[in-house]
Amino acid sequence: MATPIPSHQRIVPGSVNLPPYPWPATAKDTSVDPVSIAESVTSKLNGSLSSGDFASISELFIDNGFWRDHLALSWTPRTIKTSAAIADYLSSSPTKLSSVQVDLTSEFRKPQIASFAPGGSPDVKGIAFYIKWGTSLGTGRGVARLVQEDGEWKIWTMFTCLVELKGWEEKVGARRELGVEHGKQEGRKNWRERREEEQEKGEGEVLVIGAGQSGLTIAARLKMLGVKTVVIDTNEKVGDNWRKRYHQLVLHDPVWYDHMPYLPFPEHWPVFTPKDKLAEWFEFYAKALELNIWTSTSLTSSKWNEGTKTWEVKVNKGGREERVLRPKHIVLCTGHSGKKFMPDIKGLSEGVFKGLAVHSADFAGAKQHQEGTERKRKAVVVGACNSAHDICQDYYEKGYDVTMVQRSSTCVVSNKAALKVLLAVLYEEGGPPVEDSDIWLHGWPSEVMKSIQIDLARIQREMDKDLLEGLEKAGFRTDKGVDEGGLFMKYLQRGGGYYIDVGMSQLIIDRKVKVKQGEEIEELVENGLRFKDGEVLEADEIVFATGFMNMRTQARHILGDEVADRVDDVWGWDEEGEMRGIWKGSGHPGFWFHGGNLALTRYFSRVAALQIKARLEGLGA
Repeated sequence: MATPIPSHQRIVPGSVNLPPYPWPATAKDTSVDPVSIAESVTSKLNGSLSSGDFASISELFIDNGFWRDHLALSWTPRTIKTSAAIADYLSSSPTKLSSVQVDLTSEFRKPQIASFAPGGSPDVKGIAFYIKWGTSLGTGRGVARLVQEDGEWKIWTMFTCLVELKGWEEKVGARRELGVEHGKQEGRKNWRERREEEQEKGEGEVLVIGAGQSGLTIAARLKMLGVKTVVIDTNEKVGDNWRKRYHQLVLHDPVWYDHMPYLPFPEHWPVFTPKDKLAEWFEFYAKALELNIWTSTSLTSSKWNEGTKTWEVKVNKGGREERVLRPKHIVLCTGHSGKKFMPDIKGLSEGVFKGLAVHSADFAGAKQHQEGTERKRKAVVVGACNSAHDICQDYYEKGYDVTMVQRSSTCVVSNKAALKVLLAVLYEEGGPPVEDSDIWLHGWPSEVMKSIQIDLARIQREMDKDLLEGLEKAGFRTDKGVDEGGLFMKYLQRGGGYYIDVGMSQLIIDRKVKVKQGEEIEELVENGLRFKDGEVLEADEIVFATGFMNMRTQARHILGDEVADRVDDVWGWDEEGEMRGIWKGSGHPGFWFHGGNLALTRYFSRVAALQIKARLEGLGA
């Protein structure tokens, strides 16, 4: 019989759990001029690229070096490991790098001596610098990191990401539209008339399903590339996907991490965004960027034509009329998860329980307990991650007797540690431009990222020592994440299993919110939940904060079995450390998944949009 996998080691089924990368040796000589070293290495790289001597390129890398490539040389995100494999990748790529330049345009970007291992244990020093590069198809940016091997500076990690396609550059900055045609024009329409006409026509090469952060960011990127796009959403208003969530919801990620493309949050914006404020921003964002969005609109049927490489999609627009759209691509943007997951518990579907029993996605908020009534109402929340904690706190503040059911363990990080340890330097007040931070962050191969997160999580746990010990004493079980990699590894490899503490942990420590830990639920009974140990937890209301299924389930629900059976599973790493099924070809032609938190959708919306644009223009993608 197979040994059960511990809760903290569980990852998305079918994904790959890459091991942490062993840190390279620290540089012995750090009194060098990093700019000269960087320019020397890139000069050698350019010489080998121009001569086609790819074997010599392998000599510029350490044996276990990496080249992470987001569309510079391949039309799908790749991470290549080992110097020999990198040489083979460069030689076999149909697109060739024409030049790599050291980026000296700011103090943050220029070459510098850097400490790669957080906390200095081990103390791994090397040289890091931003790069600019070009090919016949486009231009981009990246970051290189050098280490010293036998006295010679060599490339440890190289990252290249496509920013613009030649001939289809984004319509921003100096390339912005004029906005008016001066001179005499009979029957001229003003901006409002033209805008209403465009919105109503709904003409588009791309159909985006969902108008949350995923749908808005991919629509914005495609618009700047000149791709006509229509977004549909079943909600009445843009932003309702956040507006309709539970009453007390506030983002757990800070504003510096959450900016959206082209239109960052203003300087006065709070560090943590309330859900209704975010909803209002989404509405403003859609209007400001002139995105074509049909709300109160649902997809009723879809069919892929293999011959014409187009979809025929029928939608019910506004509950009033049927419209037929014929996009070449569909992007599913209904969240990084799929359908609501409700555990298979005896009595749940039969309606045995006489109180309220809902999934957290349908929880609107607790009602204020009325003082002077005979007893407090009792709430039980099944689950122990972000949503469960927020809902328990809401119930407690409304006067309920609250119990959280924690079936396994949870990775807990304090709000303070998340800001000061996990996101500090890159995403903080006065930090670098968010695009520079994104390139630095995504420039790490996943194996190295895991090593970094293991070190950061160790520092975080030390900062949170009292908090974590208090939770354990109160009967709440904490864990260190996959391979002790903390919150980020839980998110990337599992898609959940963590809580960023914004106050609820102290309620558990103070026994103001009770915890039922480690027992499976046997069945729902008329007055609550019965567990396998025989205990019955009485409840007036039960909320199942039990998460969501894979995005593939949502594809099946919206687009049917024919599509869902062809697409890959979504989330978790593949064998190279790139995310599976999302932000790249899904397995079904003309169909894409896009999702994640605000930070991931900001960065990967460009990656996905450039792939779609390349396919529309026949660039071999």
